[in-house]
Amino acid sequence: MAASSTSDWRRLNQANWDERTGVHLGPRGYDLARVRAGQGRLDAIVASEIGDVAGLAVLHLQCHLGDDSIALAQRGAARVVGVDFSPPALDAARRLAAECGLTTMRFVLADVLETPAAIPEEQGAFDLVFTSWGTISWLPDLDAWAAAIAFALRPGGAFYFADMHPIAWVFDDEGPAAPGLPGWRYPYFEPGPIAFDNPSDYMDTEATLTNRRTIEFPHSLAAILGALRGAGLQLDWLHEHPRMAWKQFVGSVQDAEGMWTWPDRPWLPLALSLRAVKP
Repeated sequence: MAASSTSDWRRLNQANWDERTGVHLGPRGYDLARVRAGQGRLDAIVASEIGDVAGLAVLHLQCHLGDDSIALAQRGAARVVGVDFSPPALDAARRLAAECGLTTMRFVLADVLETPAAIPEEQGAFDLVFTSWGTISWLPDLDAWAAAIAFALRPGGAFYFADMHPIAWVFDDEGPAAPGLPGWRYPYFEPGPIAFDNPSDYMDTEATLTNRRTIEFPHSLAAILGALRGAGLQLDWLHEHPRMAWKQFVGSVQDAEGMWTWPDRPWLPLALSLRAVKP
């Protein structure tokens, strides 16, 4: 892949997510009714693992529409700051927070890799840094990502992360496969970047995106853990899951808790989650 095809990764990805914001606010987008009713909910994996957030100062990286940021506040977090690189998404997040009466919530426009420069006054200010689902694949530099997390955490503070498992990156519906199952597509030890030309949206399957070209960066499990360790964080635990928050493959089926999983047997992990602590 020519360097020129991926050098505009940030511009291309932001244009894609700016457009997705309007789609996700539409009738087939995110269901924000529970959030507006004061009953925002996290997905089943995150809700079961993140623990008690009551009284905590929380930094939510790559917050998009802010629905999970607001859900954390509604679960009792004392202070929540959301960071995202999409102006339309943050405008929507601010409006949603205001509708919910959460006037003290703060949303910061910044590339997640530039978080320390965007909120220099917040160094060591957070008990919990949180990010989940579809996040690090948009980032080319995990060392800078982990450094931003360490910058924000107070000593003893924790980082919680949930996302697609790196092994799930190997497979794609377009690869050769057995009927009903995805096939091999992207070698695990070839990290990318990978250019996609895809007009579809994961929420609204009827939407057709104009800004359809994106650049993503698969990261191995070793790269994720190595970056966190390099930033001085200590792994508390790591879990692997045969289900995830969106429909990754055509053959995926939804379970009783709204997560997407394999149609027959738990063949391989689809998601991972972890908790790391700043000493």
